[in-house]
Amino acid sequence: MGRIRRLLARRRPGLVSLRTTFAVSFAAVTAAVTVLVGVLSYSAAARLVRVDQESVFDQVVQDLRDEVRQHRMTTEDFSSSAPGHDIVRPARTDVQVLGPDGKVVDPGSPGLPVVSADRSIAADRTAGKLVEHKDVDVDTDVYRIATVSLGAGRGAVQVAQEFSDTEDLLRALQQRTLILMCAVVIAAGLFGWWLARRITHRLILLTSAAEDVARTRRLGIEVPVTGYDEVGRLGRAFDRMLGRLAQSEEDQRRLVQDAGHELRTPLTSLRTNISLLRRIDELPPATREELVADLGQEARELTDLVNELVDLAAGQSDSEPLQRVDLADIAEDVAGLARRRSGRQITVRASGDTTTDGRPGMLQRAISNLVENAAKFDRDGTGSIEIAVSGPARAGTVRVEILDRGPGIADGDLIRIFDRFYRAADARSLPGSGLGLSIVREVAMAHGGAPFAVQRAGGGAVIGFTVGGVPGSGTGAGG
Repeated sequence: MGRIRRLLARRRPGLVSLRTTFAVSFAAVTAAVTVLVGVLSYSAAARLVRVDQESVFDQVVQDLRDEVRQHRMTTEDFSSSAPGHDIVRPARTDVQVLGPDGKVVDPGSPGLPVVSADRSIAADRTAGKLVEHKDVDVDTDVYRIATVSLGAGRGAVQVAQEFSDTEDLLRALQQRTLILMCAVVIAAGLFGWWLARRITHRLILLTSAAEDVARTRRLGIEVPVTGYDEVGRLGRAFDRMLGRLAQSEEDQRRLVQDAGHELRTPLTSLRTNISLLRRIDELPPATREELVADLGQEARELTDLVNELVDLAAGQSDSEPLQRVDLADIAEDVAGLARRRSGRQITVRASGDTTTDGRPGMLQRAISNLVENAAKFDRDGTGSIEIAVSGPARAGTVRVEILDRGPGIADGDLIRIFDRFYRAADARSLPGSGLGLSIVREVAMAHGGAPFAVQRAGGGAVIGFTVGGVPGSGTGAGG
């Protein structure tokens, strides 16, 4: 974790981390939803409270108007000293009685203001006539006042309802809603930060591993892989990628080392022979011929070695497109070319379905190497070299075998002949680089198969390879 903190500390100024972005986004979304829900909830609650208060007041006023219209009533009927005739006084409702001249006969608690419109209503001869006043300040409170005439100039009754308490209640509700929204936003931010930390922790570890690889170029570092979600899959894919890159790097390193080792021998021989050319006039004719022949042979072997190294490197590439091929046809082409080069009798036997998906150039090179190998080890042989192509042993699998009657292969060499530059003890005097069979192995494994070598009954060897139904998408395993 200390390494991760150092890496994070070295981030460019102004760079916003995924954790911060996630936390801020989570808090912003939560804040927007909370504010929206809070505003809508407060607005709905305030509207309901106000509508309820107004409906109660309107109902009281309407009952009063109905009563004075139906009955001939005087100011004494509404006096606070005559509760039996008094109107219903709901909570926060005040009643004040006005005489015919508009003067207060029975004051309310608190006393309500009387204006000219109220005095006119008190002297009006029509019962139930109404005048309303909204948002009237009485002392420190706000009231809504309705004045209803008793008719025949007998006075009027003022009914007032206090609304300031309701507004105070709504303001308190508003403040609590704001406090609650702030608390929810803060809690959402903290939760978002915790959640982002939990989610991005493994991503930070993977980022640290990637930066370590980029900085140190070491592919063998430990990659943290946990979980089975997308991040876990990313970690496993990254680990596999590093493993393959490390394997590829190791293959390249060993190829260069092995190639350098094998190139020293022909180069040293060429250098020695070239130094003798300085005194070629002093050498007898036989020695001259031997020197020139040796130079030609070393040059050919060096050329063959370079060509096989190029082929081996090219065989590790999947640039050649996949297509449907018939291995029996490829074997016939290889046999025809080998007959012209070596003059040997080469036969091809095919059985079953020998078609598969593959890269024809690579497959032709592999079969050609096997045929050349058989001809090289059986120089004086008079028997034919056989190419047997059969399939399928299992779905999509084709088997290629090259059978010869040469000296065979020692049991101790059977498992090593496909290694790069490996040459058996009895083959070191023969021309070759030891790469031909290694190329066969690369081609086979690149096509989902494997090479094989066994002793042949009656003498000789059987060397070949299988091709799988689904060619490998990679480069094949290294030697």
